[in-house]
Amino acid sequence: MRKLLNTLYVTTPESYLAREGENILVKVKDEIRFRVPIHNLEGIVCFGYIGASPSAMHLCSERGVELSFLTEHGKFLARVSGEVSGNVLLRRKQYRWADEEHEKLRLAKRFVEGKIHNSRRVLQRVIRDHGDVIPDDGIGNTIDRMKDMIGRVENATSVDTVRGIEGEAANAYFSKFDSLVMNQKEHFTFGERIKRPPTDYVNALLSFVYTLLAHECISALETVGLDPQVGYLHTDRPGRKSLALDVMEELRPYLADRMVLSLINRKQVSENGFVKRENGAVLMNDETRKEVLISWQNRKREEIVHTFLEEKIQVGLIPYVQSMLLARNIRGDLDDYPPFLWK
Repeated sequence: MRKLLNTLYVTTPESYLAREGENILVKVKDEIRFRVPIHNLEGIVCFGYIGASPSAMHLCSERGVELSFLTEHGKFLARVSGEVSGNVLLRRKQYRWADEEHEKLRLAKRFVEGKIHNSRRVLQRVIRDHGDVIPDDGIGNTIDRMKDMIGRVENATSVDTVRGIEGEAANAYFSKFDSLVMNQKEHFTFGERIKRPPTDYVNALLSFVYTLLAHECISALETVGLDPQVGYLHTDRPGRKSLALDVMEELRPYLADRMVLSLINRKQVSENGFVKRENGAVLMNDETRKEVLISWQNRKREEIVHTFLEEKIQVGLIPYVQSMLLARNIRGDLDDYPPFLWK
């Protein structure tokens, strides 16, 4: 299993990535601000219009360190990768399965079952821990409905049906999301999931953390030799990392949604950490973005017992474990793909 190393997030304006031997340097106006050995990194994510030398990019691609460029507010721009890795037989079977309705449906079911299960657990955990302070607005009924949806997914006969149930479950879950915000309610309100662009503070946080999770899933899939672009639940589209989006579905509630709620409820972020644009878009400022990145790195270092492996692992390894299990299923080493289920 791949060791959990660090992702370097570069947010300082006017930064430039360079190489010195086996080290990556972060320079600002020719001054070295940070130096890190390449073997200590699993990925580099650059925010803003930051440059990188060809030598630095070559070192990253040579050592399997994913180098991603995003805008200062988290929108994906580009990614530098090395040669395609992994067993060609594994990828060929992955592609065949994407054209086989039976296998495509089976895997789509597993991703959505995992997502609905973990979304229910988020709601259940809040009722368990804070049932005396959250409003009684039908969360219990939503939890029951989502349990029924898991059964409907298992009985579905087409991928389109699975997608429809997934959308229904997401709407039910997010209809109660505002009730999970227990502090700073005057500023952090949530009506519905709005993506492009987010128009409130909660959606801005969710979109940003989902971007971080997507980076982890893409890197994990490539690490085990799978093609992140060819998925089963999400339709193929030029430039779309469909398989990464598939794997993300079951991980969003546990890894992303809970962290966003914690940031708000623990008052680690405030309304002063956001900027509203004339077009209605809400974006994080530099200070809030750094706070979120620190919390994300700390979250990855926490430990959990993986329900399928029955072993204690770091939270940051979950995307890699799920990618490994998916690859084993495609190779034929596992009869089915076990989604990540939060207990």
